[in-house]
Amino acid sequence: MFFKANGLSFYYEKYGDKKPVVLILPGWGNTRNTFTNLITFLKNTHTVYIIDYPGFGNSPLPNKELSIYDYAELIHKFILKEKIKPIIIAHSFGGRIAAILIGKYHLHINKLILIDVAGIKHFNIKVFLKQKIYKFLKLLLNILPLKNKYLYHKKLLKLFSSEDYHNLSSIMKKSFINIVNEDLKKYYKLITCETLIIWGKKDLDTPLKDAYYLRKIIKDSGLIIYNNGHFSYFENSILTNIIINSFLN
Repeated sequence: MFFKANGLSFYYEKYGDKKPVVLILPGWGNTRNTFTNLITFLKNTHTVYIIDYPGFGNSPLPNKELSIYDYAELIHKFILKEKIKPIIIAHSFGGRIAAILIGKYHLHINKLILIDVAGIKHFNIKVFLKQKIYKFLKLLLNILPLKNKYLYHKKLLKLFSSEDYHNLSSIMKKSFINIVNEDLKKYYKLITCETLIIWGKKDLDTPLKDAYYLRKIIKDSGLIIYNNGHFSYFENSILTNIIINSFLN
């Protein structure tokens, strides 16, 4: 099924017909399928929605660059259209959207599950220096012969950009930059609902200190730490199903 609003369109799937309703906000990219096990587990006792963001999976590419607020507004309109009051399960990029839905749109959420979520920016000297070096080396494009510029720029991107960024279309690259530069701590601080935080101890994309930060600022929250990486729920699917089922009930 598809939902359209604001000149954008995304694909979503709906499973089950029981209450309460669960909305899964997956991570960046085509990661919907990593939730198959959890959906299979929940669909007999809940109604479960899961989406492909514009530009990923079965959803068409947007015709313009987007900000995280464009994504959040789109999801908000989808929730209003479906007339649901969901429990939200958010992974990585999905946490950015959940924070804005709650903090900016004041969406009433009874329960929230945050899994290795993104959007908490800290000053990092390594990242700071890496950005400065990249900007300096990029200046050399102005003095290179035209025939060498493309190859030089391509090598720079390979050295300094992440694999996620490198594999994106030009429009999605601009969207990616808009999104990762946004600090959403002010919205995470406004979360007051009962919250379960699940994190991978060895997560290299969203560090464990972010989990402790969320546990501190969200009063009604609990933290579970796995001994693995960014897709902690996927690598521990059976245990995650049991934990989430206990939390929801």
